[in-house]
Amino acid sequence: MHGTDEPGMRGIRLKLRYMLTVLAVGAALTAAVAVTTYLSERHEERHLQEMVAEARNLQATNPAAAVPEMEREVGALLSHAYSARLPLIVGVGLALSVLAAWLTGLLISRIDRGMGALMVSADRIGHGLHLEPLHGSGIPELAGLEGSLERMRQALAGTTISRDYLDTLLNSMSDAVLVTAPDGRVRTANLAAAKMLGFEPQQLQGLEFMSLVTEQHRPAFDLQQVLAEPGETVVSTSRGQTIPVSVTASVISSDDPRFKGTIFVLRDITERKRAERRIRYLARFDTLTKMPNRMQFQHLLHQALTRSQRQGRGLMLLYVDIDNFKEINDTFGHAAGDRVLETVSERLARVLPRESVVGRLAGDEFAIFAEAADETDDRHAQAASIARQVLSEVSRPLHVGDHEIEVTASIGIAACPEDADNVIDLIRNADAAMYHAKRAGRNCHIFYAPEMNAAAVERLLLKSKLRRALDRDEFVLRYQPKVDLGSGQVVGAEALLRWRLPGHGEIAPSQFIPLAEESRLILDIGAWVLNQVCSDYATWQERVPDPGMVAINLSLKELSQASFIPHCRSVFEKHRVSPSRVELEITETTLMLDAERTLPLLDELRAMGVHLSIDDFGTGYSSLSALQQFPIGTLKIDQSFVRNAATDPDDATIVRTIIEMGRSMGLQVLAEGIETEEQRYFLLHAGCQFGQGRLFGEPISAGEFLEVILRQATGQHPVLKLPA
Repeated sequence: MHGTDEPGMRGIRLKLRYMLTVLAVGAALTAAVAVTTYLSERHEERHLQEMVAEARNLQATNPAAAVPEMEREVGALLSHAYSARLPLIVGVGLALSVLAAWLTGLLISRIDRGMGALMVSADRIGHGLHLEPLHGSGIPELAGLEGSLERMRQALAGTTISRDYLDTLLNSMSDAVLVTAPDGRVRTANLAAAKMLGFEPQQLQGLEFMSLVTEQHRPAFDLQQVLAEPGETVVSTSRGQTIPVSVTASVISSDDPRFKGTIFVLRDITERKRAERRIRYLARFDTLTKMPNRMQFQHLLHQALTRSQRQGRGLMLLYVDIDNFKEINDTFGHAAGDRVLETVSERLARVLPRESVVGRLAGDEFAIFAEAADETDDRHAQAASIARQVLSEVSRPLHVGDHEIEVTASIGIAACPEDADNVIDLIRNADAAMYHAKRAGRNCHIFYAPEMNAAAVERLLLKSKLRRALDRDEFVLRYQPKVDLGSGQVVGAEALLRWRLPGHGEIAPSQFIPLAEESRLILDIGAWVLNQVCSDYATWQERVPDPGMVAINLSLKELSQASFIPHCRSVFEKHRVSPSRVELEITETTLMLDAERTLPLLDELRAMGVHLSIDDFGTGYSSLSALQQFPIGTLKIDQSFVRNAATDPDDATIVRTIIEMGRSMGLQVLAEGIETEEQRYFLLHAGCQFGQGRLFGEPISAGEFLEVILRQATGQHPVLKLPA
């Protein structure tokens, strides 16, 4: 209450002081007039008494002359009294008025100086200079006004500090931040937004946010969806350029309608999109020869088969294999081998008809298909002509450095629909014919014949033996250590399945897993692997408190079984292994094959505690943004990208981008197929934390892995000696 009444009280005191001043001046004037009048009257009284005495004396001597003399003296006296009193009164009044004006002027000048200082301070505060405290003038009349102005300065200083801090915070962000009003117009933008869009921050204010989105992408931009989860769109700059961005949006909730609106955070994903295009390209095309790879070639072949069957036309497939290519690699080195493959691919592209398609299926294996022009065409003659041209072109002298290398090829030919009407069988039959061409002396072409199905028979026999492999205990597990690239410590392992087939040695999964996936055998094999891994892990736990996390490859057929998750839970409980110590690896292609059905199953596994990872990332057609919906914890970079990452700028950019995107999504990133110290060094400095590959040793048995982690736990054997 005191603070509230103080200005009013000071105003009353100010008025009272002026009133007292005026009263004092009035009293002084009154007193001066009174004194002057009194003195004048006293003077006249003495003069009158002197006149009376003179009149009495005159009357005594000359009575007749006394009266006229008296009248004359009295008139002179009255005239003298008036003329003497008037100047005196006027003089005293003027003197007192000047005194009053001087006193009042002193008081007003003092207040004016204080008011001038207050006006200067008010102007300074109005221009935003309100950090310096207000200095008091010491004038009581202005104390209330000075106090109010100081309190206003302090309030403005506090508000301005908060606003400046917010501006500094927004402008320190590397992402573009735009705040819009409820009508969708930009209210605030940070420096990153201005730089990205090519505007000044003030120029962005008032623009509609949707006007920044390119016209062709506006229909697809759904604000409600972006508010629910991050999205992507394309924005245009002031110079007409387009920039792909990720968009995160949040509603600003406030009781004050002035503050309501939406805040948008935009991140330039140009590099990510470029890398994703590169990844998609690498998923379909061979990086060395720039030809379609096996996956893309099979896709194109499937389309051609469908088209030719619908139109009643035939198709010929040529399977080309470079003769003795291994000897070229071993003799002249892999660089020379790569140069041979590049030259052969260039020659194939040059000699083949325009309507044909060529692709690289494997190391030194190429395939060509050509559609017949119509039903009456002699497809065999056409294929034979193409084969002769290919053999002639490939066999031309080839120079690598100072060496001339002789290169030849063997070609197997299969026809559709005579030999097969689907991609797999057509390629298999052409491959069988190619092997017959090699046995026939190489540098020739041979057409497929049914008796060439010995390989198919062998495949059937292998499938038959696979059915008995579990019963005969022919499967074994090998563990590939996973290593912290910085410390060199083993942090876990990946379980790799091997088939020890008597008379054949160990068979790699790539040879028998496709056979198992054709039937329910994959389910039985998968169950055996999970049980064996948990059994091995339980043994390790008895000797080492934390053996790390073990990864197991998971097929879509296993995941699609209703009993899969209950079975996993029962196996974990049986061996007393925590689900959090097991990582299930799912290939990118498997993950995206039936995403709507797969997602709930993965969510249930994650809720159980199982760690999930994407295996061979980059070999499919998906993007990281499409994978965000899955509860993935680890991203494994495929070894095809790692192989040349330390030497090839394109692969290096892709790997760095994958690592950066994975880490930005909160994923652990692991690189596969690390074989050299240069690769490890590059990956480590690119931000990849974990890796596996032959640099850290070959896959080992469960007992050998236990020895490794035991030695590591006791500090006796560092896994990897890092450079100083």
